[in-house]
Amino acid sequence: MTAPDPKRLLVATTNAGKLREIRAILADLPFTIATLADYKALPEPEETGKTFAANARIKALAYAGATGELTVAEDSGLEIDALDGEPGVRSARFNGESYAEKFATIAHMLEERGTESSTARFVCALVLTQPDGVVWETTGVVEGRLQLPARGQGGFGYDPIFYYPEYGRTLADVTDAEKAAVSHRGQAFRRLRDYLAS
Repeated sequence: MTAPDPKRLLVATTNAGKLREIRAILADLPFTIATLADYKALPEPEETGKTFAANARIKALAYAGATGELTVAEDSGLEIDALDGEPGVRSARFNGESYAEKFATIAHMLEERGTESSTARFVCALVLTQPDGVVWETTGVVEGRLQLPARGQGGFGYDPIFYYPEYGRTLADVTDAEKAAVSHRGQAFRRLRDYLAS
């Protein structure tokens, strides 16, 4: 394996929505951004962690070890207070293939608890690693409420049901810049940008 480029950063995701947000935040850094799409045959590590941070570490260490690259990975999701923190670390794998199915399941679960809404938060745990271990980590959190039915055409994932009170809209009903200014992922990657720039 050739020596890694010290000014190359592997962002360990293939999610186009996440990559768009991340690239915009890291754009002013003197790093070449690589993604998992640049490595065709990497095995996907099993996310067995009980927390977002544990899963982010699993992914970052696995991909850094496999590629030899400075690697950043994140694990993120939605915690709903009325559902005891569900779907939490299972957010991406939560009931249903489509987000419309996931939203319907959440609405049904809330109804079973006798409510239509709940306080909630998005959490993003981010880990930066070298092949030989963790270099730095942080967590971003944004507080809001569930709003069903879904509203807004932007964003991705759970954004259409996450109402951000300060904007008076869901995170799917704001611009990319507005979302990045307050989102869990925006917070975490701005901290990463500051760390890498220091």
